[in-house]
Amino acid sequence: MAELTNLESKLAEVLGLAEASKGATEKVKGMLDEDEQDLAGKLDRMHEEAVETVDRCIEVASGFDGKKTAIVEAARETKQEATEMMETYLEGEEDALDGFEFLTMSEAGEVGHWAIVKKLNDRAGIASVKDLAEWALPVQEEHLSVVLKSALDLAGREDPHEPA
Repeated sequence: MAELTNLESKLAEVLGLAEASKGATEKVKGMLDEDEQDLAGKLDRMHEEAVETVDRCIEVASGFDGKKTAIVEAARETKQEATEMMETYLEGEEDALDGFEFLTMSEAGEVGHWAIVKKLNDRAGIASVKDLAEWALPVQEEHLSVVLKSALDLAGREDPHEPA
């Protein structure tokens, strides 16, 4: 496998996180109760944007001469690690609030990773990465805002005195 630069490695990480995000949104959507279906559309939109992020990342990775396969393989590892973290965190949980708490953590991680990609590329000056980061960072910031607001909305529906 080709050796990746710091920037290429971070591109692989955001690709892997986007792949994992597709599964996470599906998992959390499955945790919604009948009276929480108002949140399903938000999860569907996040899922669609994760799919688009994956496609855009792969397109950019294709521009790195001889590195696309290595980037995709590294992304696969990140996806696996993120998926295992989700499975551990949500093991035995059925409450949508727990799902949105996990999404809050994972979306915050994606925001951080995209900010790092953008910062690394400030020095690298690769136009395709600049365009990708300028598109993806606001998308991820919006996802974080949506899941945090949704988590708070779900928490507001909970009886604070009811046993967990």
